[in-house]
Parts: sequence; structure tokens; C-alpha cells
Amino acid sequence: MHRILGLIVAIVVSHSAGCAAYRFGHQSLYRPDIRTVHVPVFGSESLRKNLGERVTEAVIKEIEERTPYKVVTSPNADSILTGRITRESKRVVANNRYDDARDIETELMVQVSWVNRRGELLMQTGGIPLPQLEIEVLANSQFLPEAGQSLATSQQAAIERLAREIVNQMEIWW
Repeated sequence: MHRILGLIVAIVVSHSAGCAAYRFGHQSLYRPDIRTVHVPVFGSESLRKNLGERVTEAVIKEIEERTPYKVVTSPNADSILTGRITRESKRVVANNRYDDARDIETELMVQVSWVNRRGELLMQTGGIPLPQLEIEVLANSQFLPEAGQSLATSQQAAIERLAREIVNQMEIWW
């Protein structure tokens, strides 16, 4: 009996020792050297009021919900994620026979940069490091005015999609 128990303990210890450095769960998707992120309000080239603030709020919410990082107000954080809305547009996709808009698309484009305290690029668009310090992220959403949908709801959907994509770019490239 003691021999079997000893064998089981030896097997468990030998298997767990081999996996000691392996990380499980969402922790393995993100940089272990970063704990805090400062996210200043995104700049905006759009004339729409508070659009930069809305995008910033959505990005902060995504970071807090999906990553191990803590968003802080101090610019002395481990890293800084900055962004600027470079394009915001609305276009008619389809009209009805009276030339009323039936299907409208709204689009947002943001330039984003994520750097550590030393100014080193942390966000990449692919497995190969790029020389630029910013990447562009694009999101769009469609709405049907006839169905009671509005530009505001479509724009919020695009903002949430944009925030998800920005946080996806914060994952480690393998």
C-alpha cells in the first residue's frame, strides 16, 4: 500500500515539475513584464463630440475585462497605450425605390501605439516587428433606419468592435 502511494506521489511530482514554467489560461496570452497600462484620452480628427472619450472608455473596459493588466491614471505605468481617431465616416450602402437610405454603414479608423517605459514597441501587427510605432485598427457597423436603428447605436457597436480589436493586438505574438 505504501509502495503504491509512493509511486503515485512520484508520478504526480515528476509530471508537475516538467510543467512548472508553463502558464495556463489568459495569463499566457499577455506579456508577463507588464502589469499596468496608462490610457490617455484618444485624440480625434472627427467633428463628432466626445468620440475620443467614448473610444477610450471602451478600450479601458476591454483591457480591464480581458487582460491581467490594471489600467492606471499615472503616466509612470509600465506601459502607455495611446490612440488617435483618424477617420470616422458614414455611407449609404443601399437605398429604397424613393431614394431613402435603407442600409447605412459607419466606419472608424484609429492609429494606436503601445510602448513600455523605455519607449519600446509592445504592439505588433504580425509576427515580424515593424519599424513604425503605430498600427491602424479599423471597425465598421451597419444599421437600418427603417428598422429603428440609429447612427448612435451603430457607432457604439463599431466602437466596441474597435476596442476588442485593439486589445486583441495586445496579446503576445508567438
